[in-house]
Amino acid sequence: MNELGFIPVTLIPLVWIVAAYLIGSISFGILLSKLFGLPDPRTVGSGNIGATNIARSGKKLPAILTLLGDALKGWLPVWLALQTDMLMWVVAAVGLAVFFGHLYPIYHKFKGGKGVATALGVMLAVSGWLALACLITWILVFAITRISSLSAIAAAALSPIYACFLLPYKDYVLMVLVMAVMLVWRHKSNIQKLMNGTESGFKKR
Repeated sequence: MNELGFIPVTLIPLVWIVAAYLIGSISFGILLSKLFGLPDPRTVGSGNIGATNIARSGKKLPAILTLLGDALKGWLPVWLALQTDMLMWVVAAVGLAVFFGHLYPIYHKFKGGKGVATALGVMLAVSGWLALACLITWILVFAITRISSLSAIAAAALSPIYACFLLPYKDYVLMVLVMAVMLVWRHKSNIQKLMNGTESGFKKR
């Protein structure tokens, strides 16, 4: 038994992973759209529940709050796991669980977002430098192209390379690699549009 007195030690990692998945399943885009009286993001624009699609409504505040909420829910479980000295594989599993919770939320019939902000939150918890490198990549690509999806794809594609140099543990590098593959996969429709020249972007004001 552990210090809680009722959870067997062998089940503690499972409890953390399940809890992280449930936290990841919280869809801030849907909740904030309801709060601000906006249309359900799944029914407008790209149909994505992330901040980019909500920003297309013209309302900046709910988009910013969605971005922060999705990043925070990625950061929090991983940071808490690190504070309790969990084994590295457990921390990595917690990171993947919260990430997959965003992609496939149990509260919304497993139809979630693409996971960019949540992945950034997870990376921030394990390495501020890794998160900064990915964020700078996103900003630079977006500044040049004004296309959010291309910026996310570029940051995701480069994140495992950054991780190899910045993360000392293979468990964390593998976690970043899995997230990167899934991020690119979740953007497959955007990739097709980019190839066809039909992907929408944000006009300079």
